[in-house]
Amino acid sequence: MSQYRSAPVASTEMPKGIPYIVTNEAAERFSFYGMKGILVIFMTKYMMDSSGNPDVMNDEQARQWYHTFTSAVYGFPILGALIADSLFGKYRTIMWLSVVYCFGHFALAIDETRMGLLVGLTLISIGSGGIKPCVSAHVGDQFGKLNSHLLEKVFGWFYFAINFGAFLSTMLTPWLLANYGPGLAFGIPGILMALATLFFWMGRNVFIHIPPGGMGFLRETFSKEGLGSIAKLFIIYAFVAMFWALFDQTGSAWVQQADRMDRHFLGVEWLPSQIQSINPIMIMIFIPLFNGVKALKWPGIYPLLHKAWPLTPLRKIGIGFFLTVPAFLLPAWIESQLDAGISVNISLQLLAYVMITAAEVFVSITCLEFSYTQAPKKMKSLVMSLFLLSVSLGNIFVSVVNAVIQNDDGSSKLAGADYYLFFAGAMAVTAVLFIPVAMWYKEHTYIQDDEDAEPNPEPTPA
Repeated sequence: MSQYRSAPVASTEMPKGIPYIVTNEAAERFSFYGMKGILVIFMTKYMMDSSGNPDVMNDEQARQWYHTFTSAVYGFPILGALIADSLFGKYRTIMWLSVVYCFGHFALAIDETRMGLLVGLTLISIGSGGIKPCVSAHVGDQFGKLNSHLLEKVFGWFYFAINFGAFLSTMLTPWLLANYGPGLAFGIPGILMALATLFFWMGRNVFIHIPPGGMGFLRETFSKEGLGSIAKLFIIYAFVAMFWALFDQTGSAWVQQADRMDRHFLGVEWLPSQIQSINPIMIMIFIPLFNGVKALKWPGIYPLLHKAWPLTPLRKIGIGFFLTVPAFLLPAWIESQLDAGISVNISLQLLAYVMITAAEVFVSITCLEFSYTQAPKKMKSLVMSLFLLSVSLGNIFVSVVNAVIQNDDGSSKLAGADYYLFFAGAMAVTAVLFIPVAMWYKEHTYIQDDEDAEPNPEPTPA
């Protein structure tokens, strides 16, 4: 690792490694969301047994598998963070686990049985989950104090890349599944993951490689300051977990609802899994809409709100919580209409996507940047993994609910609209309880040190 630069250069410019990270993220997210976007449809309509006969799941079973997998993906970041921060550093951890990730896609592409599903999803959970906290922390590591003001913009680009990849894949992979079957539908995301690994490797000579903390990581983690930072942030993440419990059902319950709706919209009949593509489209629109566009002289929603009511990160998160409630009340109404036998057009579910996507901007992007800045310097990946653990906890909650509500006769204890009303109510309680917590929290910002004392916009290549 000695041939690589190990600390940010004092510069006011954008770090040279950022384009490689953003490109890697776009390709990796294509692979992940393309695979994840067709899981529920695959499990309920395409899965086979070892003899080649149909072996599909019912709706509740598919939701349980889907959210258990999602929970694992966002639980393994703890392992990836510990390996990166204490032993091998972020770069090597990302590279090795990316290979595991590729093998997971390969397993899904060649085996359409429950065993192939189990092996593939397990490897993807380890690979995807393990690199998640390392990649987002690696972004922040490229910055020093002089260019730290660019962090908000770069995390916006980072999130834009995530959703650009997600949009393309959620449009393409459902079509591939419907027309060419699971092999190609799961295989194309695997190819994109291999490309993502290549893009990341290509940036190795311009990245800042923060060395692993070793014993220093353990001392900082278990110090009064380290444990205090974790404890404070985990309180926030406990509330954020409920947001993810609702948001991630756009890939399960909402897809199943879309399958029962009139999907003729804009002159096209959309596939149920394709409706999810409205989320990344809206994210790409909302990021500049919220942050502002200088060329169009649009100040942005955030600056406009800030003039009337100073926006702290936790206030943004709280707004997102309250927005999530009506985003689930609308699908509850749609479900009641479907149960009554009135046909409902998919445009109404798209309105719910608009609301929950706006909530995502307030909650997820804000929490991503907030987590990095509030993490002590040797604990960046670990704290990022705790943020991602909130996604895991939310999905565990959904998985448990779907297991508990299944009756022996195949019916559900939370049938129809009641299912959505239950989660909307849980989110409303969470949002109200978050208010005093946001008022209590005291921020403490940590940024990596610059290597040089003076600005050096054109550093000598490593």
